Amino acid sequence: MSSETTDRPTEPSRWQPLTAVQRRVLGVLVEKAKTTPDAYPLTVNALTNGCNQKSNRSPKMELETYEVEECLGQLRQLNVVVEIWDSGRVPKYRHDAYDWLDVDKQEMAVIVELLLRGEQTVGELRGRAARMEPIADMSALRPILASLEEKGLLLPLTSAGRGQLVTHSLYQDAERSTLLSQFENELPGTATVQSERLPPPIVPITSAPEVTLDMYSELQVELAEVQAEVSRLRSRLERLESLDEEGSETDS
Repeated sequence: MSSETTDRPTEPSRWQPLTAVQRRVLGVLVEKAKTTPDAYPLTVNALTNGCNQKSNRSPKMELETYEVEECLGQLRQLNVVVEIWDSGRVPKYRHDAYDWLDVDKQEMAVIVELLLRGEQTVGELRGRAARMEPIADMSALRPILASLEEKGLLLPLTSAGRGQLVTHSLYQDAERSTLLSQFENELPGTATVQSERLPPPIVPITSAPEVTLDMYSELQVELAEVQAEVSRLRSRLERLESLDEEGSETDS
C-alpha cells in the first residue's frame, strides 16, 4: 500500500530542527515511500532495519527497536509522522513530510539524501537523489537547490560550483555550529578567504661559499695525489697479472 502524499500545502511550512535519530527515521520513511512503495507504510521492525542498513547511510547507526519507537512518538508530536492501523495487528507509520517541509517531489528527494548522508557535493547529490526522482543533470539540480535555500532548508558549506558542499538545515543548534566551524574559511565573506591569505614568507637563498685561490691550489694538489695513487695501483695490478700469466705458462 502506497500513501505518499505529494500535493503542495497551502499553509506555511512547519519544520523545525531534529535530532540525528529523528532525521534518520524521517529520512528512511520518505526514502522507502519512494523506492519501495509496495512495502510502505512501514512497521517499526522494517523502519529499524532501514535505519541500520549499511548502504546509503552516513553515519552508520545501530538503533534498537525501542529507540525507533520512542523517536516515532516524538515525530508524531511534531505532526510529521502518522501512525495507522491497517488490517493487521501491528501499527505502521507514514510520513507527512511534504506538508511539514513545504517541498515538491524533487526537492524532497534532495532533502532526503542529505538527511540520510549528511553533507555532500552537489555532483554527488544529483546522482543520489536521482534514484528517487528524475534529475537529469546539474542544470536541472540548480533551481531545486536555489528553491531549497530560499526556503531555509539548504545550507551551503563551500562556495558555489560543481564541487560545492551542501547540507540540510534541520540540524539542532549545537550540531549546526560545530559543522559550520569546520567550513568557516570556505565561504566568501568569512574571516579568511583563500584569495586573501598572505603568501608564504620568502626564505633568502644562501649563496655557495666563494672558492679562493688558495683553496683551488689545495684541491689541485689533492687531485694530483689521487691521480698518482691511481697510477701506482694500476702498475701494481699489471705486475700481478704478469706474474699470474708466467705462473700459468710454467704449469703447462
